[in-house]
Amino acid sequence: MQHEHRTPLEGEGFRIFFVSILSAPIGILGGLAAWLLFKLIGLFSNFVFYQKFSFMLPMDLSDHRLGYWLLLVPALGGLIVGLMGKYGTAKIRGHGIPEVMEAVLTNRSRVQPRVALLKPLSVAISIGTGGPFGAEGPIIQTGGALGSLFGQMIEVSASERKVLLASGAAAGMAATFSTPISAVIFAIELLLFEFKPRSFIPLVISATLAMTVHDALVGNGPLFHVSPMDFGLPFSLPFYALLGILCGLGAVGFSRLFYWVEEQFERLPLDPLWWPAIGGVGLGVVGLVEPRVLGVGYQTITAILNDKLDLLSLFSILIWKSIALLVSLGSGTSGGLLAPMFTMGAALGGAVAILLNLAFPALHLSPAAFAMVGMAALFAAASRATFAFIIFAFEITRNYDSILPLMFACVLATAIALKISRHSIMTERLARRGMKVDQNYEVDPFRQTNVEDAMADIPFTLQDSATVGEIASRIAAHDPVLSLQQSFPILDENGRLSGILSRGDILRAVEKGDMAKSVIEAGRREPVVAYPDESLHDALAKMLYHEVASLPVVERDDAGQMVGLLTRASMLEARLGRFQEEHVREKGWLGKLFGKAA
Repeated sequence: MQHEHRTPLEGEGFRIFFVSILSAPIGILGGLAAWLLFKLIGLFSNFVFYQKFSFMLPMDLSDHRLGYWLLLVPALGGLIVGLMGKYGTAKIRGHGIPEVMEAVLTNRSRVQPRVALLKPLSVAISIGTGGPFGAEGPIIQTGGALGSLFGQMIEVSASERKVLLASGAAAGMAATFSTPISAVIFAIELLLFEFKPRSFIPLVISATLAMTVHDALVGNGPLFHVSPMDFGLPFSLPFYALLGILCGLGAVGFSRLFYWVEEQFERLPLDPLWWPAIGGVGLGVVGLVEPRVLGVGYQTITAILNDKLDLLSLFSILIWKSIALLVSLGSGTSGGLLAPMFTMGAALGGAVAILLNLAFPALHLSPAAFAMVGMAALFAAASRATFAFIIFAFEITRNYDSILPLMFACVLATAIALKISRHSIMTERLARRGMKVDQNYEVDPFRQTNVEDAMADIPFTLQDSATVGEIASRIAAHDPVLSLQQSFPILDENGRLSGILSRGDILRAVEKGDMAKSVIEAGRREPVVAYPDESLHDALAKMLYHEVASLPVVERDDAGQMVGLLTRASMLEARLGRFQEEHVREKGWLGKLFGKAA
């Protein structure tokens, strides 16, 4: 007897290869999109602030020529973005990453084509008129949109389209910061929520090709050029711990303030298209006080990372950059969150080191090293993409001594943030919309458990010579042996599985009056089966694919002897075992020892 065992898992290796091939052009396009967006931002910034035609991105807008016209320029940019959000697509609002997460969680990774066009344009206008944003989040969203569009043009599954979307997002981040490893990890931690070959391989291909495009068009090297740093190990570790705690508190505080400002704008009795213009007015006021907060601010970050700013400047940038970001991005305009939070984290780290040196001159802490760690720790705590930003900062410094303080501070910052707030700055908006985002990673117990470890004993079986009438009469008589069984394996004269009869098969035969029909004629002759040595994950795929509630378990040899039955209830026992491992506490040997003594 040939048993049916085909599942959608077959051919998985080819699908990995196929999606990996698709990720290559996505990576190239993602790299090109990042380059074009920076050129577009440079064009708008130079035209607005310096009245010249140039595609070169100004790293610092503090020497602008606008004077008091600065009060109106960000408002005008905000008004244009507001109009684009109202009449184009509302998806351009915000910093981009939550919108990509929303597409993954609620729309089967489908992104509208207009997002790929309007998001970078709105960002170029927003930053080009002084917005204190980075281009990273929008580039991640644009790259994700490109990946999603590929997945909508070609026949793929929703999960494969998610991988293509994440590949585009990783390509955008890799091409922006020249940090391909952290870009891959970032996409895994914030978009995929899985670590599998089907996702990891395409991500690496896409990020690698995006970096290649970046190197060809822009040149080698990281976005922030930093001098060698002295991390002061091991004696400085306690002070990095202090910085981590401050970054964790700062991340939660900023996130709550950010969403509070959003709520205040939502209460305004005005059409949302006016909100970015109002935020632009506030930004213009802040820009007059501290012009270094305007624009992407990469030069400011570089200056902090190279210990070029004094304590007063660091506090000024930290305070006014925070206010500028809260007012402008909280108004619903379009812009990235990474670069401004990097500025804030770096300023906080540098300021902490300088203050500690003033209080304890013998410490000789490096403000540059603390700035680097603070930059990573603040955003790690805010986003909960902790591992990604540990690697991110390491890729920038290329200094192995940075690993210990980065790990220590980022983990402590994240732990503080997790203790205080359930949601990150990325997931808070989604949670308010009723979406659940689980960023935990764990091994599926179904993949670790074999069928033979979970199957039930051989149930009541039928001989292929039995009739439908015989089994129907026993069911009608409420035979306790059959009361809980939904399907009945059929054995031939040699005891081998030859078919299966479900209660539905019995009901159909009774309705047609085929009571004399043999059970093998009324049932299914090629049953879907499981094997003792296959995983519960594969067996569950068979159940779902063939829409059956249980699987007879047979030996793989030619004899085909039935050895048990796999049901949904028996599979849940495996899940119960994992639950008990996680939540049932076992008394340790010290407890047993003192317990006996008592």
